[in-house]
Amino acid sequence: MQEKEKKTGETPTRRIDFKISRFKPGLIDPPRFQTYSLEVNAAMTVLDCLEQIRLTQDPGLVYRHSCHHSACGTCACIVNGSERLACLTRVWDLESQIVILEPLRGFVRIADLAVDMTGFYREIRAEWELLRPAEPLAGAADGGGALRLENCIECGACVSVCPAATAQPAFMGPAALAAVHNQMPKTSADERAALLARAAAPDGEPMCERALACSRVCPTGVYPARHIADLRRLRKA
Repeated sequence: MQEKEKKTGETPTRRIDFKISRFKPGLIDPPRFQTYSLEVNAAMTVLDCLEQIRLTQDPGLVYRHSCHHSACGTCACIVNGSERLACLTRVWDLESQIVILEPLRGFVRIADLAVDMTGFYREIRAEWELLRPAEPLAGAADGGGALRLENCIECGACVSVCPAATAQPAFMGPAALAAVHNQMPKTSADERAALLARAAAPDGEPMCERALACSRVCPTGVYPARHIADLRRLRKA
């Protein structure tokens, strides 16, 4: 793939095609791919390019984003077959002239690349001590009372890549199991026993297929597979 210098001294760019999965209930239904072409320089991320496409080519393009610096997790999607944060993924680093963008798997699709994350929090309790106040968004005085998990940025990449979550929608999922394990040392003996029992339920740790993919895609090093392995050892102890 060759760089293209428009004029001497200008920033080199590459013409990249973005093949984006489109879906809008009743409008773009069933889903289909739509291709956009864009000049991309070495510094531009996938999220930068989505912003440019929305501003200059298709104002109806839907995707989730917030912080632009890997703190919020909202821009996670599937990039050329792999779960990634769009704000961290530099397009040139993909070494491809075609970038294929799809929504995360395992979540209800809202539109285009945006998915409903409600299911991600199904097993996470607001009273758990591993939750902390959310950081304020740009221009806001505070986080509006929202809570965030320790370390985990709630991007959903681990759920999307998990073969068990794809095959068994009832599965608690790697993020929830990691949260359960993180909460256990922060609470009473009785509560720890209750948490371990919940994790050991048929839709919990036993459903994990030990693929380890969740740990590989985690952008913040939570390593959900390690937490699940620890829960398994505790259950068998």
